[in-house]
Amino acid sequence: MEGLRTYRMVAAMWIRSTMAYRASFALTLFTSFCVTFFDFVVILLMFGQVRGLGGFSFAEVAFLYGSAGTAFGAADLTMGSLQRMGRRIRDGSLDVFLLRPVPLLAQVAADKFALRRLGRVLQGLVVLVWSLVLLRDEVAWSWGKALMVPGMVVCGAVIFMAVMVLGASALFWLQDASEVTNAFTYGGNTLLQYPPTVFAQDLVKGVVYVVPLAFVNWLPALYVLGRPAPAGVPSWAAFAPPFVALVCCAVAGLAWRTGVRAYRSTGS
Repeated sequence: MEGLRTYRMVAAMWIRSTMAYRASFALTLFTSFCVTFFDFVVILLMFGQVRGLGGFSFAEVAFLYGSAGTAFGAADLTMGSLQRMGRRIRDGSLDVFLLRPVPLLAQVAADKFALRRLGRVLQGLVVLVWSLVLLRDEVAWSWGKALMVPGMVVCGAVIFMAVMVLGASALFWLQDASEVTNAFTYGGNTLLQYPPTVFAQDLVKGVVYVVPLAFVNWLPALYVLGRPAPAGVPSWAAFAPPFVALVCCAVAGLAWRTGVRAYRSTGS
C-alpha cells in the first residue's frame, strides 16, 4: 500500500506538470496515437492483398492486435520509466532515490511519468473495440468468453509489467542491456499482434513455457475465437493467465529485491 501511495503521488506530480501545457500535451498525445496506429496500417495494407493470415481473418487478427496493444500500452504507461534504470545506475542518480524512506520501485517507475503514452492505450483500445464489433456474428459468444476479453487485457498488462521489472532488475548487473529487455516487451508486443500459426512451433513453445507472453493474449484469444490451442499446449491454459501473472510478479519481485541488495552505487 505504501508503494501504491508513493507511485500515485509521484505520478500525480508529473501529470500536473504535463497538464500545465495542455495544448502541447494534446498535440503529443495525438502524435503518439497516430505513430502507433501506423503499426495497424501495415495489417490493413496486408489484408488489402490477402484474405487471411495464417488461417485467421482480418477481424481475428485485429482482435489479437487490439488486445496485445491495449495490454502493452497499459504496462508501458505504468512502468515505462523503468527503461531509464541502466542510465540511473551508471550516473549514480539512483542513489538519490535510495535516500528516500519510500519503496524504490514505486519511485523509479513513477519518475518522469509520461502521460503521452496514453495514446498507445487508446489506439489499442480503439482497434480492440472495432474487432469485437466485426466479430459479433463470427464468434459464438457466452458469458465466459465475454468476461475473458477484459480479463486477458488486465492479466496481459500485469505480465508485461512483470517482464519490465524483471528486465530492469537485470540492469543492476548489465547496465547497457536495456535493448535486451525491449526485445521481450516491445518485441513481444509485436509478436503477439499476429496469429501463432505464422510462427515456428519452437517459438510458440518458447513464449508459452519460457517467457510466458503467450498468456497475454494468444491462448485466451484462441479460446474466445473458438480455435484450438497450439500443438502441445493444453486447452485449459486459456484460463491460466491470472495464475501466470501472479507467478511472474513473484519472480519479478524476487529479482528486484536481489538486484537492490547487490547494488553498490555507481560503477558497481
